[in-house]
Amino acid sequence: MLAINGLLSLGIASQQSAISMDTDKRSAPNFIIIFADDMGYGDIGVFGHPTIKTPNLDMMAYQGQKWTNFYVAAPVSTPSRAALLTGRLPIRTGMSSEKRRVLFPDSNGGLPPSEITLAKLLKDNGYRTAAVGKWHLGHKSPFLPTDHGFESYFGIPYSNDMDKIEATDYFTLADLERFQAYNVPLMRDDRIVERPADQRTITRRYTEEIVAKIRSFKEEHFFLYLAHSFPHIPLFRSDEFKDRSKAGIYGDVIEEIDWSVGQILETLKEEGIAEKTLVIFTSDNGPWLTYKTHGGSAGLLRGGKGGTFEGGMREPTIFWWPGKIKPGVVMEMGTTMDLLPTLCTLANVSIPNDRIYDGYDISPVMLGTGSNPRDIVFYYRDTGVFAIRKGAYKAHFITQPEYGSNTKTVHDPPMLYNLNVDPSEKHNIAEKHPEIIVEIKKILNEHLATLEPVENQLEK
Repeated sequence: MLAINGLLSLGIASQQSAISMDTDKRSAPNFIIIFADDMGYGDIGVFGHPTIKTPNLDMMAYQGQKWTNFYVAAPVSTPSRAALLTGRLPIRTGMSSEKRRVLFPDSNGGLPPSEITLAKLLKDNGYRTAAVGKWHLGHKSPFLPTDHGFESYFGIPYSNDMDKIEATDYFTLADLERFQAYNVPLMRDDRIVERPADQRTITRRYTEEIVAKIRSFKEEHFFLYLAHSFPHIPLFRSDEFKDRSKAGIYGDVIEEIDWSVGQILETLKEEGIAEKTLVIFTSDNGPWLTYKTHGGSAGLLRGGKGGTFEGGMREPTIFWWPGKIKPGVVMEMGTTMDLLPTLCTLANVSIPNDRIYDGYDISPVMLGTGSNPRDIVFYYRDTGVFAIRKGAYKAHFITQPEYGSNTKTVHDPPMLYNLNVDPSEKHNIAEKHPEIIVEIKKILNEHLATLEPVENQLEK
């Protein structure tokens, strides 16, 4: 009798557990990640730009959370995107290189099939998935979005300045807005549907695609990844946004991206699923300063795209989830690698235990329920650690100009900055804090010991 009662109790407990799990699944949110390309820390209104109007992003921040210490894993496109989708540093996935910093149209590699993306984890657990926009993780199978957990794909598979077929200089082409100068393809799933892509309308078409997916998936759980092709050069905008901004063509491009954000948020409200959807906005790396007024601004931060000063890797970031997260400014650290474990936690999805993850579940910070597990950020340039942040302090072991020079400067002792009081990295305080340098060097050695050789995908 006791045994039977025990089995009955076990059966009831198991049934209750299954019901609880089903309830957890039903209450799990939808996710939308909006990823700009080459947007600087200071390029939107709520992060300090004085003349670019971004009312939708500003509202998103006021209603949600503005994260002021949020980072990417690399200061250039391909490795940064690989890290977001895998929760792992690019050095672990073969997606960084000293020879070719990103993938190109003649590249034969891409994100390895052995890597398990956020899209795949969510799709395998009942989520509808779609990728729209720039991919840049391999334009051939088995590296396409549809090979990595996305049900569908619509976008330009790599950077919008590639496949340049006119010798005319960039600035002249930009003034003429000749999209035909760049023979980049527009793809749907694994097929090219337009070439060259008419980049004047690309932001609008990406937005229409995402809005359609929201309406199509609204009765189910979904994960949408919108990776804008802009403000990466060459810059294009639709007729509606031409000469709208006081900040020139760059401002026009940002303001059209802001319009896109507004369309997405409004659609979620219209469909009655805003409180069921977490929307995250950030960028893949900092501004491309080489292109001057067409390259954006990192605000008060030093440096830009391609480098490991703050301007290259600290990004303007906003979390929006009405009724679920407390609005405010979050000064805790976070990275795009944290999104995979965080979103999986919110979706009640387990992540594999057969590999090293470099992301942390930062949902306790977002939800206000606990402390931040992240206290360290590694600043990789290609395959090397150039700097490390521990708490408020950042040590630079190596510095190198973002573009135009291969000269590396090794710092011994490392340069040290307190980013809480000196976010512009102007005042080296290494002599005052040798003990912090010792601690950060130890962190570096411990980290390097976790690395294992992998096949380089960017050099194929």
